[in-house]
Amino acid sequence: MRRLEILDGMRGYFLVFMMLNHLTFAGGYLLVKINHGELGYVQDAQGFVFLSGLLVGMVYTGRMKKQGYAAGAQKVRKRAFELYRYAIGSIATVVVLALLMKGSQTYWEPWLWELSQPDPVFAGAAALLLYQPTYMDILPQYILYLLVSPPLIWLCMTGRWRTVVAVSALLWVAVQVGLDYPLGDGVRSFLAWLYDGDLFRTAFNIFAWQVVFMSGLIIGALTATGQIDWKKAMDPRRSVWAWTAFGGVLIFMAMRLGFTFNVMPEDMAKQVAGLDNRVDFSFIYLVNFIATGYLVAWTIMAGPRSENAMVRTLGNGLSWLFSLSFLRLLGRHSLQVYTFHVILVYLLKVFEHHHGPFTELGKTAIALAAVASLSIPALYRERKNFFGKRQAEAKA
Repeated sequence: MRRLEILDGMRGYFLVFMMLNHLTFAGGYLLVKINHGELGYVQDAQGFVFLSGLLVGMVYTGRMKKQGYAAGAQKVRKRAFELYRYAIGSIATVVVLALLMKGSQTYWEPWLWELSQPDPVFAGAAALLLYQPTYMDILPQYILYLLVSPPLIWLCMTGRWRTVVAVSALLWVAVQVGLDYPLGDGVRSFLAWLYDGDLFRTAFNIFAWQVVFMSGLIIGALTATGQIDWKKAMDPRRSVWAWTAFGGVLIFMAMRLGFTFNVMPEDMAKQVAGLDNRVDFSFIYLVNFIATGYLVAWTIMAGPRSENAMVRTLGNGLSWLFSLSFLRLLGRHSLQVYTFHVILVYLLKVFEHHHGPFTELGKTAIALAAVASLSIPALYRERKNFFGKRQAEAKA
């Protein structure tokens, strides 16, 4: 199993849980509770953004090594424009459906907000990625990160990756102490001056969440240039950091379950709640992500070579999971699958409005069918690519 195939499997895994988490039913549903997000503060969006940065670092570092900086940067910009087309396409599809279907404001207004109305100003704000409907907010930040990536990849390639680490860390710290508020308030004030309405809506603070993408980009670039010796870094005989990460994961799991079952002392709950800010990717999310990410990576890479039978079993188990053909299929076409899942989630909301409420069995069946349907755009792309190659070979 090649390294990139494992990463495809991981992307597919996060796409599956995005679908389960984004589905909404009246009264909720039990299947969504079988979820890694219930056991800590590591969620699908974090994994998806990190893996995107990792692959950008690995793939485009290779392009720059072979073709030079300008050619590699052009490829990155081309990819960013491709993502932009899909982002706008998904928004346009749902907005057009909202205008065509009677009563759509009843079930989509809480997700589309002002875009549920035929207002060209808000449509323009959406086209500029300023106004982002619910579940359509990952691609805009990914596009912005791609646009600034080329010089950062070059810095990592040329041994100056510490500069990228320092800038990324400083931006994250600046958000945690509120230094981004003047900029955000200034943007909102300017937009309010242009038009009477809140034209700026997003679920992620790009200056905070960049630490997830950039950490992936740095690791990917260093991997592509051979600046990281993974066999040495993930030596099964040196497990102290893995056990430390495991301890950290247990701590965050206890915190999360303490809130879930309402058994955390009141003073402790207040202190923890002050550190819990998903939009700004606060301390809890960052540290829990680092611990979990390192533990999973070590278990996959070093686990199968460990002398500990349980660790070997876990390592082989995770490798098997992320090697499942269904997950790798989704991961190979993650952009198309992600866009498909957004539109499907919106359509299932319509379906529930007209045919619900559903029983627990019905909700589970719909959720499993929705997960299975993620293969539709992926299989279509596989078939298209296959026949495209056959035609190219025939012409040659």
